[in-house]
Amino acid sequence: MLDFEKFVKYSRPGPRYTSYPTAVEFSEDFSYDEYISKLSSQDPSKPLSLYFHLPFCRSACYFCGCNVVFTSKEDKKVRYIDYLKKELQILKNHLDTDREVVQLHFGGGTPTFFSPQQLDTIIGEIKKVFPNWSQEAEVSCEIDPRFLSEEHMKVLAKGGFNRVSFGVQDFNEQVQKAVHRLQSFEETKRAVDLARKYGMQSVNIDLIYGLPYQTLESFQETLHKTLRLDPDRLAVFNYAHVPWLKKTMRKIDETTLPSPDVKLSILKYTIDFFTSHGYKMIGMDHFAKPDDELFKAIEKGELHRNFQGYTTKGGAHLVGVGLTSIGAGEDYYAQNYKEMNAYEAAIDAGRLPFHRGVALNQDDRIRKAVIMELMANFKLDIPRIEKEFGIDFKEYFADALEELEEFEQEGLIRITPKSIEVSPTGTLLIRNIVMPFDAYMKRHGEGKKVFSKTV
Repeated sequence: MLDFEKFVKYSRPGPRYTSYPTAVEFSEDFSYDEYISKLSSQDPSKPLSLYFHLPFCRSACYFCGCNVVFTSKEDKKVRYIDYLKKELQILKNHLDTDREVVQLHFGGGTPTFFSPQQLDTIIGEIKKVFPNWSQEAEVSCEIDPRFLSEEHMKVLAKGGFNRVSFGVQDFNEQVQKAVHRLQSFEETKRAVDLARKYGMQSVNIDLIYGLPYQTLESFQETLHKTLRLDPDRLAVFNYAHVPWLKKTMRKIDETTLPSPDVKLSILKYTIDFFTSHGYKMIGMDHFAKPDDELFKAIEKGELHRNFQGYTTKGGAHLVGVGLTSIGAGEDYYAQNYKEMNAYEAAIDAGRLPFHRGVALNQDDRIRKAVIMELMANFKLDIPRIEKEFGIDFKEYFADALEELEEFEQEGLIRITPKSIEVSPTGTLLIRNIVMPFDAYMKRHGEGKKVFSKTV
């Protein structure tokens, strides 16, 4: 059993490490010309991973931390597609788009808020600009089951999509009302059945713990209902309450949010529940069936983490297209404008809608390798890091290793001259465990509102 009182002391603000340096470090100091130079000089032998942001939603879900545009106007969607087309044509001038594509992800917003015909148009434009697709390409779409027709699923299947991710969060009606997202089990099951009918290889369900009015007992009911859907993968996220960043979160009554010890008990039960029903825990917050490629990757220590979550497609250069999208190369991150006016103005001027980013120095790259390896695989091969970067690990990370002593004494990690291994219990606090390797954390004092709580 976990000593929850002991664990609660670790509840502190911290990044989720979908990148390192994190998005907090992105700035306009990384110039447009510098970005174009890096984009144009990428290794042509490296494959591509594509992310398209489709930002529109009908109405707000109060828990959502995504960059969303709320609208019911059809002309806004039509206009956005026109600008995506223009952005792709500009991109062709700076990137070898004949490189092999190994991953495509539609995120939002609600991608299926676009009509089936509109989605078909977007997919067609992408295929024109990027003609070379791996037979093993991972092609995925985030879907709100409330906005899904059979025609949508037909278009996705025809377009080569083989993975879908359904947002559920919680099936409890009181919780759903509090976060402004009423979605029945029957609606969700219909969506999952459509995905199976049209041959989707992998069906993922997203759940969130830490939402208003959730209790261990209420979330247990959600877990049992979710199991009836028989998903291939699950993502169970810790709700990130950041009302200073997201205005819609201010509509949530903070007194109804579960305490850290309740959240930990929910997480511990969730892990036990899914592992006892044939799933394996992958990374920080994902579960998959044992025959899933993600689980095979973690057994080999080859799991990777990016802005789309956990993936086996390491080494691919990520290209972000659309409003607020993020791209990443070996030594940079780049983000598009978040405001539609600025996004459109850049494209109208014949420029990519790049807004800000960060160029990684050698120290960033070393720390990124360590943090991402631990986040993804829960263990670190120290000699491999030393060989790759020409460092003495013990000397280079003396401060971090000193900070990690407390976690080792608690039995959360095991440190040897050749490895750092995170215990099954330690995986619940993996964000805390990697933070000592983060050179930027000391700049963000405990009083500053930057990150959500780790527990």
